[in-house]
Amino acid sequence: MTDLASSVAPPRPTLSDRAKFYGLWIATALVLLLLPKLFASGGSLTTFSLVGISIIFALSYNILLGQTGMLSFGHAVYYGLGGFLAIHTINILGFNKWPIPLPFVPLIGGFAGLFFAALIGWVMTQRSGTAFAMISLGLAELVASSALILRSFFGGEAGISANRTKLFKVFGLSFGPQIQIYYLVAAWTLIAIIAMYALTRTPLGRMCNAVRDNPERVQFVGYDPHVVRYLAFCFSGFFAGIAGALAAINFEIANSAYLGAVQSGTVLFAAYIGGIGFFIGPIVGAIFVTVLSLVLSDLTQVWQLYFGLFFIIVVLFAPGGITGIMMMHRPLLRAGMLTRMLPSYVMAALPTLALCLGLMLMIETTVHYTVNPHEDPNRVAFGIPFNAASPLTWVASAVLIIGGSILAKMAWSRVAQTWDTTLTAARAKVHAL
Repeated sequence: MTDLASSVAPPRPTLSDRAKFYGLWIATALVLLLLPKLFASGGSLTTFSLVGISIIFALSYNILLGQTGMLSFGHAVYYGLGGFLAIHTINILGFNKWPIPLPFVPLIGGFAGLFFAALIGWVMTQRSGTAFAMISLGLAELVASSALILRSFFGGEAGISANRTKLFKVFGLSFGPQIQIYYLVAAWTLIAIIAMYALTRTPLGRMCNAVRDNPERVQFVGYDPHVVRYLAFCFSGFFAGIAGALAAINFEIANSAYLGAVQSGTVLFAAYIGGIGFFIGPIVGAIFVTVLSLVLSDLTQVWQLYFGLFFIIVVLFAPGGITGIMMMHRPLLRAGMLTRMLPSYVMAALPTLALCLGLMLMIETTVHYTVNPHEDPNRVAFGIPFNAASPLTWVASAVLIIGGSILAKMAWSRVAQTWDTTLTAARAKVHAL
């Protein structure tokens, strides 16, 4: 019996594996610690803080979508309510001079998200799939509209503001400078990442995966899928509340935008673009989406349109997200054959960039005539100057789109053939070793 148990039990991690595991977390902490030394500007610190908040929010959403298979269109509810409770807590603590420092306030937001998730989650998680998605959407619209009605709590359109520097100071930190807020967000980001990763390794995390893949079999072996979904929903609400509280601390305000459909859609984009099938996927997606939105907003006034087009492309051609694409190349990397794909990728990138340039010219020219028809037609988008009133712009756009599409299709077909050949050779080499 002992021999059978030892043969079934998974092998214990070696000392080298444990060293790599803990070394990764230590390296992450060091990177978060040293980032302000490399990028000390106020804009960089604000961007890093936004990225940290987005990472927590995206990982909390992936507890629902990636881990348990529940598509939610209203995850901003718990993010926003956590933010509002955090703002009210800051005002109460500052007014009463209670000795509770600011670093503990995100827990208030987390428990607020947990409370509301536990309150409404039992009914919502009775079903998954389309039913759950529609209920979450209806609830999100209900709460978002209430934010403009219940002014005593939500503050109406102006929202609720607070002064984070009035709270009890710990170690002499006022949390007025952005550098102090960055380290606060970074610390909570690391704590939340570790906690959510640990959750995925627990029996509950494994059962969430089982409910996602086959709820009938889970019920057959004696577990209630509804209870598993409900617990996952509560944990998701808790971490979303922490993210909302950190956002409220960072901006010192909470308003109805925290609860809106844009916020729910952004976290969905971040999780899916990054890759919901991997734990690091939402982290990659949160970084990418936050930085991309900030960069695009400086390059074009219709940046949301490009953002939506990019999401559609990911859904159609890379359903595994950015992380999925990266993981696809692991066999080639292990076999040392990744460089064989580089020439094909370069050849495919050129016509693809031409196609993107043609689409950009078409979109920006159309925007000029539909949104700003009376302004100067000499425009600059993505650093490229062009005349929206010139027929040559339309001709160039058409040539780039048509020619780029044809050449890109041929080039990516060649990439697919090279991929199959290279992957087969890489697998054969790995098996031979």
